[in-house]
Amino acid sequence: MVTRTRPWHGIMVATTLPFRSFRNELSVDYDAYAAQVARLLAAGCDGVVPNGSLGEYQTLTDDERARVVRTAVEAAGDGDRVMPGVSAYGSAASRRWAEQAAEAGAGSVLLLPPNGYRAEPAAVRAHFAEVAAAGLPVVAYNNPFDTKVDLTPGLLAELHADGSIVAVKEFSGDVRRAYEIAEVAPELDLLIGADDVLLELALAGAVGWVAGCPNALPEACGTLYRSAVAGDLDTALPLYRALHPLLRWDSKPEFVQAIKLSMDLAGHRGGPTRPPRSPLTAEQSAALRSATEKLLADGHH
Repeated sequence: MVTRTRPWHGIMVATTLPFRSFRNELSVDYDAYAAQVARLLAAGCDGVVPNGSLGEYQTLTDDERARVVRTAVEAAGDGDRVMPGVSAYGSAASRRWAEQAAEAGAGSVLLLPPNGYRAEPAAVRAHFAEVAAAGLPVVAYNNPFDTKVDLTPGLLAELHADGSIVAVKEFSGDVRRAYEIAEVAPELDLLIGADDVLLELALAGAVGWVAGCPNALPEACGTLYRSAVAGDLDTALPLYRALHPLLRWDSKPEFVQAIKLSMDLAGHRGGPTRPPRSPLTAEQSAALRSATEKLLADGHH
């Protein structure tokens, strides 16, 4: 049995966002989103991460973004189970989103480094310190592919020593970093940041998973995560192999469209994405459909 002891621990699902299509416009369906949050928690997930990349936060208006957080907290019934993404181009804007999350009752926030340019370490530290001043625990999100800023183990240790972060969502794909992070910042919590390195990082000591695939298959992903962090390889390894054709889509540029399509195939509401994201190609859709339908046929939900 895995015990969740902090708001950012456990399976924190980076939620997709459902849209209504009306007159060629895509509006947020808040009722459907509330139902999605409730469904994921009822399926055994520990919490949700609204307004992340998977939630298409870059395409939302300020009013939409704020309401998504309020909707998630209300649907969860416990703000500790909600970790909103608060990334923005400016540190002041990110701090305002962290303050909004606190006002809504969220338990923690997820923050990218400055993502408008290749920020130097001093600017990164100032950015995280500014957002941490809002008062909520900050989980750093290391995604050097999209931000061009790499939160190396040494820089993470500095951010933790500054009191600016409590954990890191590690998306670099380099599983060796888990051990170096534990050496240089032993009190910093490691969260799995990419679905397709779940087993490796779970065995390396991760205490949480900011997850995409559970949007579609929450029960199977829950079994995988909990067996992995418990070291139950007899259960985890065959399930990881079975799920990996789907898990690896989380590390592709089309991950939002892919996970939404898998949700549709699994009987949940995925739906369209807002531009500039466009539908998957016929080849991509066929590959994803094949992987998802095989998992469903094998009893993975």
